[in-house]
Order: sequence, then structure tokens, then C-alpha cells
Amino acid sequence: MSLLSDSIYYEKSSETLERLTESLEDIGDQMEIDDYDIEYSSGVLTLRLGIKGTYVINKQPPNKQIWLSSPVSGPERYDFDSEHGAWFCRQKDESLGTLLNREISDALGVEITLPVK
Repeated sequence: MSLLSDSIYYEKSSETLERLTESLEDIGDQMEIDDYDIEYSSGVLTLRLGIKGTYVINKQPPNKQIWLSSPVSGPERYDFDSEHGAWFCRQKDESLGTLLNREISDALGVEITLPVK
């Protein structure tokens, strides 16, 4: 469980999802990808990559976490690591940014760098 205050959790999680949304929208505008769609509403970001699958990234305020559902690696829970300024999954020993950069780059066939640690 995260030791973040409610206000810091809200700030960090909102900033992360908004930055991801903007970056993924830019990628969609720059590349022609069949059935590419991104939606962000009420703390839930949904990225559809057609036949490559759908990513769902959402806030979990009771746990002060961000949860990810990936078509590649499945469900994961991320806690904010204030020392490194990153959302981190202890089970996989990997940050949210590292996982998303790798999986989405593989799905799109081009290297991307999302503005998230």
C-alpha cells in the first residue's frame, strides 16, 4: 500500500494519465494504424490497437495505485515510488513506463518513448 497522501496521489495519478493520453493521441495522429483509438474519461484510459488488443490503465484511489490491463502481460498494479518518481510494480520489478514503452513499441513495430517513468 502506498504512503502517499490523497492529494499527492490524485496529483501524480492524474498527471500520469493525462501525459499518457496526450502522447498516445500524438502517436495516433502521426501514424496510420487501423482501429487505433484512445479514450480518457473518469480516471480510465483505454487504448485500442485493433487486432493487437486493448490496454486499460486506471486509477485505484482506495489503494492509491494505478492498475494496468495489458493484452500482452495481463493485469498489474503500480504503486508510486517517490524516490524515483515512477509508478512501479514490485512483482515484476518494472516501472509502468518501461512496460508500456516496450509493449506498445512491439505492437506498433516502431520504437516509442512515452513521457512516463
